Formats: sequence, structure tokens, C-alpha cells
Amino acid sequence: MKNSRKSVAAVLIILITFAAWGVSLFGIGDKVGNIYDEMKFGLDINGGVYVLLEAETDEKGTDKAKVMEQTKTVLENRVNAMGVSEASVSIEGDNRIRVEMPGVEDAEEAIKQIGRTAMLKFLLADGTEVMTGDNVKDASIATDTDHGGYKITMDFTAEGADLFAAGTEKAATGNITPTVKDENGLLVESNAIVIMLDDEVVSAPTVNNKINSTSCEIYRGSGGFPQEEASQLSALIRGGALPATLTEVNSSVETATIGADSLAKSVKAGAIGLAIVMIIMIIVYGVLGIIADIALLLYVQMILWLMAGFGAVLTLPGIAGIILSIGMAVDSNVIIFTRIREEITKGKSIRVAVDTGFKSALRTVLDAQTTTLIAAIVLYLIGTSSVKGFALTLMIGTVCSIITAVFITQVFVNCVASSRKLSTMKNFGMHEDGTPKIAWKKHFSFVGKRKLFYGISVVILCTGLVFGVAKGFSYGIDFTGGTMMQIEMGEQVDIDEVKSTISEYDLDPTIVYAGDDKTQIVIRTIKDLKSDERTKVIDTIDEKYNLADDAVLASEEFGPTVGQDLRHNAVKSIIIAALCMLVYIRFRFKTWKYGMAAVSGLIHDVLITLALYAIFGFTINNPFIAGILTVVGYSINDTIVVFDRIRENTKFYKRKQNIELVDDSVNQTLTRSIMTSVTTLAVMIPLFILVSSEIRQFLIPLMIGVLVGTYSSIFLCSPLFYDLTRKESLSRYEENKEKSDRARKKQKKANDGIVK
Repeated sequence: MKNSRKSVAAVLIILITFAAWGVSLFGIGDKVGNIYDEMKFGLDINGGVYVLLEAETDEKGTDKAKVMEQTKTVLENRVNAMGVSEASVSIEGDNRIRVEMPGVEDAEEAIKQIGRTAMLKFLLADGTEVMTGDNVKDASIATDTDHGGYKITMDFTAEGADLFAAGTEKAATGNITPTVKDENGLLVESNAIVIMLDDEVVSAPTVNNKINSTSCEIYRGSGGFPQEEASQLSALIRGGALPATLTEVNSSVETATIGADSLAKSVKAGAIGLAIVMIIMIIVYGVLGIIADIALLLYVQMILWLMAGFGAVLTLPGIAGIILSIGMAVDSNVIIFTRIREEITKGKSIRVAVDTGFKSALRTVLDAQTTTLIAAIVLYLIGTSSVKGFALTLMIGTVCSIITAVFITQVFVNCVASSRKLSTMKNFGMHEDGTPKIAWKKHFSFVGKRKLFYGISVVILCTGLVFGVAKGFSYGIDFTGGTMMQIEMGEQVDIDEVKSTISEYDLDPTIVYAGDDKTQIVIRTIKDLKSDERTKVIDTIDEKYNLADDAVLASEEFGPTVGQDLRHNAVKSIIIAALCMLVYIRFRFKTWKYGMAAVSGLIHDVLITLALYAIFGFTINNPFIAGILTVVGYSINDTIVVFDRIRENTKFYKRKQNIELVDDSVNQTLTRSIMTSVTTLAVMIPLFILVSSEIRQFLIPLMIGVLVGTYSSIFLCSPLFYDLTRKESLSRYEENKEKSDRARKKQKKANDGIVK
């Protein structure tokens, strides 16, 4: 009965997987659209405008947070009034607000609209102004004990109290003819005091008597205000009293053309990468590989529909994160299959090997994926908008990979193991004699040659240091500050002629070709050009070349402070991630030495990546930050798998010398390390070849990180762990042997001295 339930579950999983793919591609009539229709896409795919604004305020602590929240509320209402759908307003850091407006084409006008100072007015029913928001000190909410719910309290300045008293005296007479309409299009009451923000009525409370006080209350009759409505209204009122002056520090205009093209190429690259991984798994693992492929197909659907269900915004970096997570998800299955085949090699039956292998692999899978999840969470909490998109998909992907490996794969493998026809050595990628068809057979002395590997790393780091000091790093404009404009010229133009055309602006620009036919140009300058200044430059080019209406594909400005924040956040992210991982590894492995070796390897990988960037002159920019932090997650993931085997072997082979134990552990996990690296690179290479330069900038540090992370986990971290534990693990015989060797060398030196 138990086996029959597993068979039914396996059939249901297959049906659900193919049904999910069918819905993703074709939808369900008019009820559910395909995944493209259901997914929300970022500005880099749909096009639009974003602007990063910095608030200038002297407030600190909770007062500053209050100012930022009220400013955010005002901007949200302003963007909504513009009729922009799917717009988002979010606070970044403690004094910046990011506004994204999909579909907006007139960047200059949009930025002017959202950046102007809030105008709050108090009017009589006929539109006569009573006072402005400058006359309001503060506004807050309080429990309305008389009517239930909540009420709003306002505090006035001395001048505001006088003006409000005069206004309420007139309104209380009821003799005013209303001309102002409320938010529903109806005329307000004749005795109303209208609160208007940016020419929009936000409330129109009535008065019955003159209010001669430095404060007043706004309440609603039976039931009072709901808390959310009261909080929003008080924030809007405060917005007029305490507006924060906003300065544009970063803005961008992008068309959907580049994004749509990159989206199509990314999907194509992802399909090719997925197909390559599926073929590799079948070749190496046989029927187990087919099981892994089914789990992968379901895994992709889980990621896409979870993102659609949560309303997450998919960006081009996010697509890179999904495709990268596909490669890393294979790792969980590889770990499980490797452990099952090891149990078969020990002479166990297939059914027993499956049960034992799953139990042994589960701890390794959870430890490895948890460390990657820690890096993704830190990346999401500290990173900027595009990095958050990358981190979100990586987090969802990591969780989904655990679910598919631990539950889905287990169902299918148990079904195969329980079947007389399918539970053969061939179907588990084994020869009939119980040896794996593809495996690392040579035993390499990694610990014995550790000084060679240490030396290789030192040489690369020193070379990178020399290049870094001599040439410096190549920083992108998002680090140095500057402006980028990408324009479709309609034909290949002379770059020197373009430089001459815009020479009056003294930009000292770098101009390069872009696009398949080199009909696009990308202009970069270290000068910070605001939206109106960029418009002037583009208009000058338009006069010369008669550009099309949609010729401006992208226009972006970075203030130098943005680059400083990026560097600061990157360092902070790495430190926080390393500390969190160190604590987790200490908790799981019961000793700091595993954590110290793993974190040392992590730091090594980051420094090696920086050294390679210095040597080869790769550009360090915003995508690099996401890449370097993902290097952290991948590096730890690989190292944890090896360390888990060392921990296990330490428990079962207590009489083995430490050097032999560490070498055996690395050799036993070598096939898995190679497979994971190959499948991860197999997903990234098509993406690197086919997609735009923006995603390619994400992939360079990822590809370096995969190679460097694999190298460090095999050749450095395990030997380093051996060095950290060497003295405490030496047997009495080894201690005596070391002492005699040192005495022999000392005597030899003395004898050499006598001869001389």
C-alpha cells in the first residue's frame, strides 16, 4: 500500500509539472493568463523612469523616520495622481526615496512632478485660502473615546492658530456658498474647512464653532476613523508642515526595446542551459538523472509562479538569478545521488542504499543551502533595487531547491528502488559490479601539496595588488558618479562627429557603439547631468541627426554618493554575511575551526575575484556587488559539503591520521564538486553568450566565483582546516616523529657548520 501511494504521488507530480508548463505557456482561457501575462516586470524590461531622491532635513532618529514616511506618502499620492500603474515608492537607507514609474516616457516632466515641494492648503468651502501647511507644527492620531476608532490632532504655530481661528469663525456661520468638490466629485458642506494637498482634496471636515486654540481635533461621527485612514491623513497633513526638500541624485530612463530583447534572449539562453544540464544528468546518473530533470522542470515552475503570486517584480538581474539558481539547484540532487551510489558501492542493496543515502545527504543539503540563503538574505536587506531583484530570486530558488530535492526527488527515487524492473545497477549509473560509471578514481594528496596551492593564491593576490596599485580598478559611473545615455541613431555614425556635435557641453565623453548593427551609441561621462541637462544634450544630437521619437533607449545619472553607498554596503554585506555564516557553522559543526577555515576561504575568494578584476581590467559596478556577494554564498556552499564529509569521517574513522582523513574526504566529494561546477557553468555560458551586456556584467563575477569557489573548497579550505587542527590531532607516534625530525635537522645544521 505504501509503495502504491508513492507511485500515485509520482504520477500526480508528473501531471502537475506538465500542467504547470502548459499553463505557463498558454494560460487557461480568459481566467488565467500565461506566465508572461501574470508576471510583473521591472523598468529594465517594460521601460519607464526611476529617480532616486535625497531628502535634506535636519531631523534625526525617529523624527527623521517620520519625515521620510510622510514624504513617501506624499510622493505615492502624487504618482497615483499622474495615473501611473504599477508605480512603486520606497525608502532606501535613512534619507533617500526611490520612485519607479513603468511606462512613463517624459522623464523630465515626471521628475519635476514628483520632486516639487508639497503644497498643503486649508480652504473655505468657496476656495478662499485660510492658511498653508507651513502654519501646522505637527499632526498625529489618537484613540477617539467618544465616537470609537481614531481621531486626528493638529498643532498650529502662533500665526497658524490666529489664521485657523479666523477661518473657522467664517466657516461656522454656514453662509459660504460651496464651490470646492471633494474626492468623490461632490460639493463640500458650506461649513467645511477643506484640506487640500497638491490641488487634491484629502479631507473636508466641518466646524460648528470658532476654534481659537493652538490645536484642534478632526473626528468622524459614529465609528470614528479606521486606524489606517487616520494614519494616512495625518501623514499627509504633516507633509505640508514638515516637507523635506528633495534633490535628484540618480535617475534613469529606459525603453522597453532593450529589456524586451534581453528578456527574449534570456529565456532562450535559459532553455538552452536547462537542456544542457538535463542531458548531463541523464548521461552521468541514468534514470536518476531523469528524476532530477523532472524535479528541475517543476522547480522552474515553482519559482515563476511563486514570484507571480507574491507580486514580485522580475528584472533582468532577477532573470540571471533564476538561471543561476537552476544550476545551483542541481547540487542538491547531485549530493543525494552521490551518497546513494556510495552506499551501493559498499555492497548494500539498492533499496537500503536509497534510504541510507537520503538520510546521509539530508544534513549536507540543508547545511549547504542554508549558507547560500544567508548570503541571499543579507544581499536583499542591504542591496539596492536591482540587487534586491537578484537576491529575491536567489532566495526563492534556494528554498524551492530544498523542497524539490528533499521531497519530490525522494518520491521518485523510492518508486524506482521499490520496482523490480527499474531497480537495476544500470538505472542508478552503476556497473554490475557495484562501481559507478563516472567517478573520480585517482586518490590525490591535497593536504600534502597544500603549500603549492597556498603559493598559487599568494602569487595571484600579489599580482592583483601590483595591478591595483599601478593601474587602479576600473570603476563604472555608478561608483564614480556620472551619466550614461544610449541612443538609437538609425544608422552607424561617426563617433568623432558625435563628440564634436556635443562639444559645447564640455563632457569629455567616452562614446562606443552598441546593438547588433552598431546603429546605437552609448555616451558615458563622469559629469552628473540632471534630467533637464540630459535633455539638452539629446536635443542637440537630434538637431544634427534627426532622431526618431523613441531613439533614446536609456538615460541614467549617478551621483558620486551613490557609488560611496555601494562600496559601503558591499563591505558591510560581506562582513555581516561572514559573521552569520561563522555563527551558523559553529552551531552546526560544534567547533570554530570549521568556521574559521570556511570564512578564510570566503575572504580568499573575494580577494582573488578583486585581484582578477584588477589584472584583466573588468569594470567594478553595481552588478559586480551582486556578483561578489553571490560568490560568498557559492563559495561557502561548496566548502560546507566537503566539511560535512570530514565531520562524518572523523566520527566513523577515529584511528585514521588527520592528513589521511582530510584527503579521503576531499577525494570522496570531488565528483560532486566537479559536477556542480560544470552544471552551474553550463547554465551561465549560454546566458553569457546570448544576452545583453547588463546581465553579462552580473555573470562575470559569478563565473569567476564558481571557479574560484570550487578551487578554494578543494585545494585551500580543507588543507587549512588540517593546519588548524593538526597539533591537537597528532598521535603520540606522530609527535615523537616530528620531534626526532626536528632534532635530526638541527644536528645536520650543526654538523654542516663544523665541516665549514
